[in-house]
Amino acid sequence: MLVAGVDVGSTGTKAALLDENKKVRALALVDTGANVVRAAERAFREALAKAELEEWDVSFTVGTGYGRYRVPFGDLQVTEISCHAKGACFLFPQTHTILDMGGQDTKAIRVSETAEVKDFSMNDKCAAGTGRFLTAAAQVLNLGLDDLASIASESKKPLKISNVCTVFVEQEIMMHLAKGCAVEDVLAGVHSAIAGRSIALLRRVGLEPEITFTGGVARNRAMVTALEERLKVKLNVAPESQHIGAIGAALFAWERAAHGEVGKTRSNSNGPAERDQRRSLT
Repeated sequence: MLVAGVDVGSTGTKAALLDENKKVRALALVDTGANVVRAAERAFREALAKAELEEWDVSFTVGTGYGRYRVPFGDLQVTEISCHAKGACFLFPQTHTILDMGGQDTKAIRVSETAEVKDFSMNDKCAAGTGRFLTAAAQVLNLGLDDLASIASESKKPLKISNVCTVFVEQEIMMHLAKGCAVEDVLAGVHSAIAGRSIALLRRVGLEPEITFTGGVARNRAMVTALEERLKVKLNVAPESQHIGAIGAALFAWERAAHGEVGKTRSNSNGPAERDQRRSLT
């Protein structure tokens, strides 16, 4: 039994394949771009290629993320809130609070002992405290996103960034640079500002250890450090943090497949016979 989860986010689309033992067989990540359907298909096929499998090997597929209804081969759609809860608790069973920081929004989620969502809050109306906030800082400093964490970690005296608006933070950064402030101190201040915004979101749902950090920004070590210093607690951060939503979706698919449900990808396919026919045509 092989199942799939596809998480269509605002900036990145992720796919995860799980086998009958809930072992991750493959993960994939592509830019979402303007064509959501194409992004979902690309991520799915990239994961299949990594696992050296074909689409008809997949028993059931669950779509999640803001573009979950645009996954044409999806058999079920589940909200990203539930999928992140499912994925986080699968990787870290003692998780009670989740912070998911993506490109355009940040979510705080509180879960029960059985990974059920008890409460959640998100800042979907403002990009402050998200990956977009970091992107704005990188652009004004002419740096790559991957450079931010290492430079910020060199700071000895982080600056206080007063603006939490993504539009105006660029002006504040330029003002600090004009005063001769060090780039690393500016970046450390940006990370600290995001951490403060995120913790306020967490407090709305109730901070309860263990806390698991998910999403693309969780790969930023300076962001992890800024949060841990303010929270006075160590965060759970998985190497596959950016794929936790897709993994959670695949776990929902696994439950359906375990009960005998078969998705349309497999039920509408002739399997190896179809593969041989395709090869003869090429």
